[in-house]
Amino acid sequence: MADIAVFGAAGTIGSRILDEALRRSHRVTAVVRDPAKITRTDERLTVATGDVLDPASVAEAAKGKDVLVSAVGGGDGAGHRALIGPSARALVEGLRRLGADAPRLIAVGGAGSLRTPDGKRVWDAPGLPDFLLEIMHSHGDALDFLCGVGDVRWTSLSPAALIEPGERTGSYRTALDDLVADAEGESRISAEDYAVALLDEIEHPAHIGERFTVGY
Repeated sequence: MADIAVFGAAGTIGSRILDEALRRSHRVTAVVRDPAKITRTDERLTVATGDVLDPASVAEAAKGKDVLVSAVGGGDGAGHRALIGPSARALVEGLRRLGADAPRLIAVGGAGSLRTPDGKRVWDAPGLPDFLLEIMHSHGDALDFLCGVGDVRWTSLSPAALIEPGERTGSYRTALDDLVADAEGESRISAEDYAVALLDEIEHPAHIGERFTVGY
């Protein structure tokens, strides 16, 4: 049983991570700006107020935990620019303040920087709207920052090109920097199975200090 803190636990992905962690009998602290957004109750669930952009708040949330998960999202493109990169830096700084007692960090990443079969990146596809490119590059910049961090145990988990609420099948495939797609070239994952993959990584660490991705 792990003791896990989750920033962004009220969001589409964060709530699935919360549910999957409780399903597996882990202890979870949901760290949110507005505790009223967490309506689920469970004896293993604690709800705390915190700010992912404040290193002191990050350190407080992470203290005594085994894993710190960041599942924050910024809504539109500008929101992601204001949140994703700065939060990555605040998370790392907060964990550094805990020194050797710091938990590992698992960050929900983006798909934009993944390689496609033609050797390009997802964000190189023609016709993508500006707001989506801004979201993709926000995650890409955060990943670039994490790749330069050697004193914090971090993992970034990129979803498939399409992630949305759906069915929990418990099945998925993984890769490192290459987009996971099926035989028809479709790249997708349900938010539920994304959470399964993330909890599998918590229970069986295989990607410390690197990014990996998941899809069907």
